[in-house]
This record gives sequence, structure tokens and C-alpha cells, in this order.
Amino acid sequence: MSKKPRVLIYDTTLRDGTQAQGVSLSLEDKLMIAEKLDELGVDYIEGGYPLSNPKDKAFFEAVRRRPMRHARVAAFGMTRRKNRSAASDEGMRALLASEAPVVTIVGKSWLLHVRDVLRATQKENLAMIADSVALMVRSGRETIFDAEHFFDGYADNPGYAMKTLAAAAEGGASCLVLCDTNGGSLPQTIGQVTAEVVRAFPGLTVGIHCHNDSDLAVANTLAAVAAGARHVQGTVNGIGERCGNADLISVVANLVLKCGLRCLRSSSLGRLTELSRFVYEVANLQLRDNQPYVGISAFAHKGGMHVHAVRRNTASYEHIPPQTVGNRRQTLISELAGATTIAAKARRKFHIDRRKDLQRKVLAAVQNMENEGYQFEAADASFELLIRRTLGGKWYRRFWELDHYRCVILQMSKGQPGTEAIVKLSVNGQPVHTVAEGDGPVNALDGALRKALQEHYPAIDELHLVDYKVRVVNPRAGTAARVRVVIEFQDQRLGYFGTVGVDENIIHASWQALTDAIEYKLLNMAEAKRAGR
Repeated sequence: MSKKPRVLIYDTTLRDGTQAQGVSLSLEDKLMIAEKLDELGVDYIEGGYPLSNPKDKAFFEAVRRRPMRHARVAAFGMTRRKNRSAASDEGMRALLASEAPVVTIVGKSWLLHVRDVLRATQKENLAMIADSVALMVRSGRETIFDAEHFFDGYADNPGYAMKTLAAAAEGGASCLVLCDTNGGSLPQTIGQVTAEVVRAFPGLTVGIHCHNDSDLAVANTLAAVAAGARHVQGTVNGIGERCGNADLISVVANLVLKCGLRCLRSSSLGRLTELSRFVYEVANLQLRDNQPYVGISAFAHKGGMHVHAVRRNTASYEHIPPQTVGNRRQTLISELAGATTIAAKARRKFHIDRRKDLQRKVLAAVQNMENEGYQFEAADASFELLIRRTLGGKWYRRFWELDHYRCVILQMSKGQPGTEAIVKLSVNGQPVHTVAEGDGPVNALDGALRKALQEHYPAIDELHLVDYKVRVVNPRAGTAARVRVVIEFQDQRLGYFGTVGVDENIIHASWQALTDAIEYKLLNMAEAKRAGR
């Protein structure tokens, strides 16, 4: 058994995370995320507030039929209301009815809230905390107390803020969580106050719950742990109300890799990228490319000097090996690249790392295309095709010749507009003429192109469009501006990849990106077949 101190991880993605703008999780979404968190060894999973809505109530019923292997499920709720007993309070009864083994009670620790929000006396607020916690403890529940607005309350009246913690401790709480609810505290304050609480309650676990309104939630969480906190609350990817919560992805990575502490399962660190992207996908949110540790740009190198150095020693521009957290290194291609970057990107497949003349030829092509508005950071497939077309010979061949394509948009006086695309190609010397309808011109073009090619190249059915983005390159040109279209695809053999097209005509830019994807697929399949893979 390792002697390194262990920090308990309390995830509130399913409750605090769902308060983020644009986030809505179905019951099945919540159950899937809970199972993934449990797999990685999260200690507590907060399922929601069972009194607040039917979905949260249903979660606790459903999770009892899908028991966790490691995590303990927590139900969240407020203290009893003033002027009534805990046993008769509707919120208290809902927490008990959830049958969650852990209950987290949130109570007021800032006199401003006691006075202006609860409109209760100081004494009554302390009784509300103690009574609520005691009821849960008597009912056999592990009880955590979240001291809401604790750091603001401590700044306003430290004596009273500490009394709220004492009331929870007297009620039998096993953990006292200090909340920076407004997210406005600084790390030095968090550290100093947390250390004071740790000294005042030596027999209890002290926890930390930070919001990110000052962009310091992760830093504040680490400051609290350095001061003795051993229970950390947060959300996956930092999603949450306003500016979000402490990002558990960064918190866990920092605790293990930078602070030498233990949390989650020992094998889970290498699955942080997987967890992050799983939650983004289930919550239907865009990945944050520059997210520390797990973002697709976290270990991406663009400048020629950087790429040159990383090829010699990865530690020159990387603070950890990317695979430690399940991520991977990327070499980005742009007009900032040097010949070394081209060599690093192309050496495995095209073997030009010793051919400076070919490197410069490819680099010149990249720089010319970027001058026209292309970008290849998110379009690896288009960059590979650029290399192939530049090198020629065995590296590139055409699979069809375009005669013409045409899109027609039909808008009737009533109803939704319809789109029809017509594509005429020559495939293996045979003319092919197809038509397809779609939800828009890109969808219709994609359908017509696939219909034209499917008989000759049935493997294109494995290729799926998953994201489509448009950016104006030269906005001063108004409606005649050039646009850049980036399309992301998923293929069961090639995985995820991106393509790019640029033109004044958005349809033609989309056509470039669509055809690049199919050419990339077919060229790689042909090479794999020749190699016997």
C-alpha cells in the first residue's frame, strides 16, 4: 500500500454541471456518466437534488438497480427550512427517500445570506444546520456538509462562519466542505483559511468546492489541498453555472503528477482524456481544444523551432508525456512551419525526412495555400493529400473525374425549402450521373457523390460526417468573402480526421472538403491492401 496521502474525489457533474448554460442530461445520460466515473475510481458521485425535479428522483431509483463498484452515490439537498423540524421537512424526507448512502447538506455560512436570503436569525441558522445533519446521521447516512459561500462568510465574520462548521460537526458530519461559491477568492486566501479550519477540526475531513468566476478554481482547489484538505469537489471539464466549477480533469492530473498524491484508481490517469471526451460527447458539447492535459491542442506543436526541439527531446516543450493522461502529441502544419516540421509530420508515411528538396517543396505548397486562407491544424487528411499531390507518382492517383455538379434549392410559398444535388462523374472510364435530395446543399451533395461512387467503392459507407464548421477568411469583402469550411469525419478504420476547403462559394469549399475525405479514405485503403493489411 502506497504511503502517499489520498485525496477523495467528489464529482458533481450530474448536479452542479447540469446547471451550466446549454447542458441538459437525460436520465440515461446521467447513468452512463455515473458508470464511467465509477470505472475510473471516483469516490463520490453526486446524483442530484431529489426534491428539485422528477429526473433527479428517478436517477436515485435507477442507480439502485445499477450498483456502483467503487463510488458512493450522494444525494444533495438544503438544510431544513426555518421554523419547522427536520423530520417534518419535505426536503429532508426526499433525501431519505432517495436511499442514497451519502447525503450532502448545504447550509449558509455567510451572514449576508442568513440575513437577506433566509431571513433567519443567526441562532436559527445554526440550529437548521445541526438538526439537518443529525437527522441524516441518525438515519445511517454518511453526511457531508457543504458550507456555502464559506470564504465570503469568513471574510465578513470569521467567528460565525466557524460556528456553522461547528454546528455541522456537532450534528455528526464526517466531512466539512468549504465552498467558494461566488468564485471570487484568491489562492492565498483559500490556503490560509483552509489551514485554519484543518487546525480547528482535527478529527474531521476538510473538503473544498470552488467555482471558476476568477479563473482560479483549479488553483484554489490545489491551494486548499496543500493546506490540508483531503476531499475535492468539482465537475468533469469544469462545466457548471456561470463560469463553471473546478475541472476535475486538471485537478486530478495535478494532484497525482505534480503533488505526488493519490486519487482515483492507479490506472485511471491514462484514461482522463477518454473521460473528458466521453462527457463532452454525452452532454453534446464542443471539445475545448486548448483544455490543459486532455485538449487536442494540449500537446500540439506548430512553430518550426518547437517541432525541431521536440523531435530531439520531448521534454523541451512538454511538461509531461501526453500518453500519461491518454492524450497524444500533434505536429501542426502552417505557414509558421519549417522544413523540420514537414519532415516530422511526413516521415513515417512518405519517407522524406532526408529529402530537404521535397520538404521545401511541400512547405512552399503549404505556405501558398495558407496565404489563400487554408489552415491545416484541424485538417490532417487534407494536409496528407497536399503532400501526395505535391510528390505525385506512386503517392497519388485520382479515383474519378468530375464533369460537373449542381445544387438546386427549391423554396415554395409554404413549407421548408428543399435541396437537390446533381453530380456527373467519370469513374473507371464509365459515366455516372446521380441525383440526391438533402436537408441542405452540403447534405445533398454528399448524398449524390456517395451514390455515384458507392458501386465502385463500397467502403465509403464506413465514412461518416460528424462536424461541419464555416469561417469567413476575409470579412471585409462582405457577401463576396472567401470562406473556409472544415469538416470532421469518423471512419471505422481511419478514426477521426478533418478536411478543409476554401473558396468564395461556400458550396464549392464544402465540395473540396467532402472530396478530400473520400480521396483520403480510398488512398489509404489502397495502400493498406497493397501492404496486405
